[in-house]
Amino acid sequence: MTSTPAPHALGIDLGGTKIEARLLGADGAEVWRERIATPQGDYGAIVAAIAGLVRRAQAASPGAFTIGIGTPGSLTPAGLMKNSNSTCLNGRALQRDLQAALQSPLRLENDANCLALSEATDGAGAGADVVFAAIIGTGTGAGIAVHGRVLRGPNGLAGEWGHNPLPWAVAGEDPQPDCYCGQRGCIETLVSGPGLARDHERITGQVLTAEQVAQAAAAGDATAQATLERHTSRLARALAAVINLLDPDVIVLGGGLSQMDHLYRRVPELWGRWVFAGGQRDPVRTRLVPSRHGDASGVRGAAWVGRQAGS
Repeated sequence: MTSTPAPHALGIDLGGTKIEARLLGADGAEVWRERIATPQGDYGAIVAAIAGLVRRAQAASPGAFTIGIGTPGSLTPAGLMKNSNSTCLNGRALQRDLQAALQSPLRLENDANCLALSEATDGAGAGADVVFAAIIGTGTGAGIAVHGRVLRGPNGLAGEWGHNPLPWAVAGEDPQPDCYCGQRGCIETLVSGPGLARDHERITGQVLTAEQVAQAAAAGDATAQATLERHTSRLARALAAVINLLDPDVIVLGGGLSQMDHLYRRVPELWGRWVFAGGQRDPVRTRLVPSRHGDASGVRGAAWVGRQAGS
C-alpha cells in the first residue's frame, strides 16, 4: 500500500515589524515565500494581512497545506492572546479570528517555541531528545522541544526563561533594571541587546548599540571587551540554571546577539562554575550552538507546528 504524501506546510512568523510566510515541502525545501510589513497597532489589519498571505500562498501552490503561525506571546486556555509585546494582540482571539477569516484550521504557537521546534526538527538540535532554544535579541525568551514536540505547560509558560531573575549575582550588578513585566532584574533586562547596551552606558557613559559595542570590542576597545565579558558571564549563569533544571542535550541560540561568535567558546568555559557538579570533575555535556536556520528558523518552526497539528 502506498502512503499518502505529507502535504506542504505553510509557516507564518508574525513579528513586530514584519510578517514572513514560507511554504515548505514535505522534505523541508522552500516552495514559496513572501514578507510584508506588520500593520502597527491595528488588530484587524494584522488579521487581514495574515489572511492575505495565506490566500497568496494558495494561489502560488494550489495543493493542500497545513498552516502554522508563530506569534509573540501565547494563548490562554480560553483562546485569548497574552504576554505579547505587540500589545494590540493581547486579549484577542487571534486563532479563532484567523480561522473564521480563512475558513480553514490552523495552529498558533509562541515564536520561541517555533524556534525550538525548527531546530529540533531539522536544525542544530536535530536528533536530540531535549532542545532548549533561547532568543537573545531585542528581547529574551526561550522555547523547549522534547522528543520533537513543543513543551507548553498548563499555563503556556514553558521556556519563559527571560522573566526569571539572573542567578548568582556578583558585585556591581545592582541596582537591577526594571522590566516591562513589572519585576526587576529579569534575565531579559541584562542579556538582551538593549540590556547589553544599557550596561555599557552605565559603566562607560558611552551610548552605543549592542552591535556597536561588539564592533568596538573587535577593534580592540578594552571597555567594550569588558562589557562583552560581563554579558557573557550573565548569559553563562542564566544558562547554567537552565541546565540544572532541565538538563537539555542542546542549547540553541537565536536572535541578533546569537551572531557573536565568542559566546559559543566563552559561555561553555564559564558555565561549569554554576552547573551542579560541573567543572573538571564532571564536565558539562550540554552543547551550545547557533541556530542552523538563522532568521528563517521561526517561520520554519511555525510550518512544522502546523504540520504536527494536522497529522
